[in-house]
Amino acid sequence: MSKANVAKRYAEALFQIGVEKQTIDFLDTELATVREVFETNKKLLPFLQHPKVDHAKKQALLKEAFTGFSEDVLHTLSLLVDRHNVSIIPEVALQFTKLANESKGMKEAIVYSVRPLQEEEKQELETTFKKKLNVKALKITNQVDESIIGGVKIKVGNTIYDGTIKGKLDRLERKIANAN
Repeated sequence: MSKANVAKRYAEALFQIGVEKQTIDFLDTELATVREVFETNKKLLPFLQHPKVDHAKKQALLKEAFTGFSEDVLHTLSLLVDRHNVSIIPEVALQFTKLANESKGMKEAIVYSVRPLQEEEKQELETTFKKKLNVKALKITNQVDESIIGGVKIKVGNTIYDGTIKGKLDRLERKIANAN
């Protein structure tokens, strides 16, 4: 089974616990912090994966690093260490967030633009794409990409809506190449 599928299963199990205990938002916040810690601290993952590091030390480090976190999150992290799946912890957190967002009728979108978007531009995109995607809310993250020349490219899940000048030029180039 692929690591992505394993991560999704752990996230689904933790999500079910969150549903039962009505702690989805709380768990989502904690897991976002866990993901951030794993992505910013480049020494943590190698330490937890190192075969010569005692298992008890790994567990102690997790409990110390995430002091005050819920038993459910700590237990999941502990399980992932026990089963040598530490590398998928950030993916488990990401999958959990996706499940939590879906349960609220919310999606996340990455908007690529040549410059940072103004708040009113974000609001306009959110309004338009909420209707188009039939969701209650759309959380927009703006990333500046100067290679797109102008316009915006929006990624929601695995779908990309390309309204950039570069995208239009690329499509025109393909049409011309196919016509010959």
